Amino acid sequence: MTAAYEQLCARFARLANLNGAAAMLHWDAAAMMPVGGAAARAEQLATLSLLAHEMLCHDELAELLHRAEASRAGLGPWEQANLREMRRKWSHATAVPGELVAAFSRAGSVCEMVWRTAREDDDFATLRPYLEEVVVLVRETATAKAEAFGCPPYDALLSQYEPGLSAADIDQNFDVLAGFLPDLLDQVLAHQATPPAAPERMAVAVQEDLSRHLLGALGFDFEHGRLDVSLHPFTGGVADDVRLTTRYDAADPLGSLYPALHEGGHGMYERGLPSAWRLQPVGQAMGMAMHESQSLLIEMQVCRGDAFLRYLAPLLDTLGGVSGPAWEVDGLTRRVRHVARSLIRVEADEVTYPLHIIHRYRLERALLAGDLEVADLPAAWRLGMAELLGVAVPNDRDGCMQDIHWMDGAFGYFPTYTLGAMAAAQVYGAAEAALPGLSDDIAQGAFGRLMAWLGQTIHSQGRLHASADDLLRAVTGRPLDGGIFRQHLENRYLAG
Repeated sequence: MTAAYEQLCARFARLANLNGAAAMLHWDAAAMMPVGGAAARAEQLATLSLLAHEMLCHDELAELLHRAEASRAGLGPWEQANLREMRRKWSHATAVPGELVAAFSRAGSVCEMVWRTAREDDDFATLRPYLEEVVVLVRETATAKAEAFGCPPYDALLSQYEPGLSAADIDQNFDVLAGFLPDLLDQVLAHQATPPAAPERMAVAVQEDLSRHLLGALGFDFEHGRLDVSLHPFTGGVADDVRLTTRYDAADPLGSLYPALHEGGHGMYERGLPSAWRLQPVGQAMGMAMHESQSLLIEMQVCRGDAFLRYLAPLLDTLGGVSGPAWEVDGLTRRVRHVARSLIRVEADEVTYPLHIIHRYRLERALLAGDLEVADLPAAWRLGMAELLGVAVPNDRDGCMQDIHWMDGAFGYFPTYTLGAMAAAQVYGAAEAALPGLSDDIAQGAFGRLMAWLGQTIHSQGRLHASADDLLRAVTGRPLDGGIFRQHLENRYLAG
């Protein structure tokens, strides 16, 4: 290894620790921080964002990159990939001035805190000016990066979450979904059996114990992670200190278990990233679509499947204290695989969920382009929900204010959810082919073989591959294929 490359590694290790500290502050703001700390936290995070930006934009780092790339032939494959990812991070940082980075961080932190109260009060008018400021800064950031990268503004934002992906790629995949999902939804609703029984109540403390038990069965290491509560479930922290959150409702026990399992999939990915590269860019996850594939593989492919429900039913009796037809396998199946036209994305089923994402994708592209202003967002939201899902939106709390992403400036993120769902079906099919008897394992609550296979083929690979599609080809033998997702939905919801 060259001296220039070694110096780069030292700089990026310091940067990773700085970003890790910011990640912990973000988690604390969502899970623990008192409301009165919001202003100070916004300034702290803005300061850390600016420091990270200045480290990346330092003239010496650019010179080190140039020297390391000139002698890259002497580097191994992991080092070469690491150098590629260093250059990518540098390119994103130097495209945007530091004062914009700090303003963007500050505005997102403040808007998120305002959103928490405004959403609860169904008060879009209070949220509006804060979200308008975020959108203005998103547009400025997208424009700056688009000019630097020579691409459309939305592609520039998307590349933060999914390198190598463009809006044209998303349009192609989403056109496939839009071409069959409406008819499939009608078929499933007509085919669907008896509606599920109303759930019994379960104490929050019992739900928490069940969530921890199920996460432990997956292999989540509570010596290197936590499960807490937040308004919007998420995974944060760093690979050696993974912070999961869920939310509890005594009247809806499965409404906490499944978000916990979803976040557990994220957490297992973070913990499984290559330990030797923890503080280097190549040691990070391979984009958000692949990250979502790991959470949705656990939540949707595994934990809504027949084998898992055979494991879950007796567990709910012994640990949850609930029994009767609604908690037996048939009753659970009707509940966790019930399809309905719904208001809330995080509560949507597999069939309607992609339509929620397509709706948000269209809106955020319009907001970024200036074709839609924040003031008109509630009306545009209602119109899109009626057209795509046939749902009337009764209020803004359950409409345009239901998600956190836009509040903290995460534009370009939403498409990765559905791309991740498509990838999850593809990866799980490969896992079933590679692991004979996998369903029997899951029915016994034995997830070790599955998680070891995911760890070996995906988690431990970090960003060794140049793109998520390259990784998907390596794991499944083909690029992202919407036909596999369609077949999964038809097999699960129309067969029998």
